[in-house]
Amino acid sequence: MHQLPPFTAPTLHTEASSALAQVQAIYNAAVAHLRAAMHSYVRGDLGADQRVRAHYPLVRLNTANNLNRDTSGHARLSYGFVAGPGRFETTLTRPDLYADYYLKQFQLLLHNHGGQLEVGTSNQPIPIHFSFAEHDHVEGSLSAERRALMRDVFDLPDLTVMDDGIANGTHEPAPGEAMPLALFTAPRVDYSLQRLRHYSGTAPEWFQNFVLFTNYQFYIDEFIKLGHAEMAKPDSEYVAFVEPGNLVTRRTGLPPQSGDELGQAPPRLPQMPAYHLLRADRSGITMVNIGVGPSNAKTITDHIAVLRPHAWLMLGHCAGLRNSQQLGDYVLAHAYVREDHVLDEELPLWVPIPALAEVQLALEAAVADVSGVPRHELKSIMRTGTVASTDNRNWELLPARNAPTTPQRRLSQSRAVGLDMESATIAANGFRFRVPYGTLLCVSDKPLHGEIKLPGMANHFYRERVDQHLRIGIRAAELLRQQGFEQLHSRKLRSFAEVAFQ
Repeated sequence: MHQLPPFTAPTLHTEASSALAQVQAIYNAAVAHLRAAMHSYVRGDLGADQRVRAHYPLVRLNTANNLNRDTSGHARLSYGFVAGPGRFETTLTRPDLYADYYLKQFQLLLHNHGGQLEVGTSNQPIPIHFSFAEHDHVEGSLSAERRALMRDVFDLPDLTVMDDGIANGTHEPAPGEAMPLALFTAPRVDYSLQRLRHYSGTAPEWFQNFVLFTNYQFYIDEFIKLGHAEMAKPDSEYVAFVEPGNLVTRRTGLPPQSGDELGQAPPRLPQMPAYHLLRADRSGITMVNIGVGPSNAKTITDHIAVLRPHAWLMLGHCAGLRNSQQLGDYVLAHAYVREDHVLDEELPLWVPIPALAEVQLALEAAVADVSGVPRHELKSIMRTGTVASTDNRNWELLPARNAPTTPQRRLSQSRAVGLDMESATIAANGFRFRVPYGTLLCVSDKPLHGEIKLPGMANHFYRERVDQHLRIGIRAAELLRQQGFEQLHSRKLRSFAEVAFQ
């Protein structure tokens, strides 16, 4: 017999705000129950013969309506409605973090389908690890033996309920099972929130809705300088700058907030450190140094995707593949050759990764704005074309003679103009998770033409180009924000029978 929190009967809601309040009430009661039990277990008051459990809240839509009722501007949105009549539901977590997001999704469902939303308690247990508060580490005082016995008392994370079948388009509900409302179930979201802390060194709460990825620390160094410069401006549109260790710097004139004092610079940087330039409406800019390689690129985007950002952009270096390119030229990707291999199972190679017009135009405009080069002369410093991504850093050393195919031949046949190790992965995962994406690279060497990176040349290049490239990425994010996120979430990224949640 499990010790459960008091039962909460399902309720029906015609107002999004009341549905959200009920989700919050169910979740908060469940988490409070688990936290109290965990403290009892740490004290030794809870024996291994006792079982404790609490469940995630659930939202359900039952509709016989086959058509979108909307006749207003909401009809432009690519989400907010279900594909047809039936029963749709999803489990929910962290309503403190997702309150605005959930409220918007509930509002759209009620607006587009009418009727009521049902909120209740699901059958999906909350793993004890996902119930801990941000700075609550009570489990650290347990002996190894007591930690091993936790599985006999509490539910632990179950990877079998965290797969990406919905996002991959392979999920098929069992007979009598509801169809999904969201790409991610609550356990999948909680798992990624935990991983984000580990990989980025910052709490998920700090992540903003526009994300920049880079594969070089030079860009991060410039972003840190820019972030602190913004904090010194009393009139900056940004309100705080957050670094790994949850180290918070508030804008000049703003008082510290509760919890800021808990931030502390880590003794060493995490694997993929994240830095956050915050706006009050969460539409600021997060920058992540993903390091080198497609594995890191996939890992971090797998987890950031659960935060449902409005766009992510790759800013990095690439090998220029055309003789006409110069070191320091930009490459705006409009297509991708995927030889990264990390997403072959989730997203088959025959799936095209389209360029998104809104993102392409913002990146092009940002290059013109920051560089000062007129639009009609941008071809002098930027080439639009195919970018190839490989998982082999030393592709140049592969045999080029008596081989059925070679990287050089494939690059030529694909008309690629740039080669890196991350961009196609980030774009493909954006496509897979319905997150608008874009890529602007900077040519740092030309290995096919004998121009390889040498220390003196590389240092000069970095000094000349990194600051401008970063400012272009930030400007592109600002332009995307100004045009409105409704323009960003393209129907290009939505499948036939799509989930309703953005």
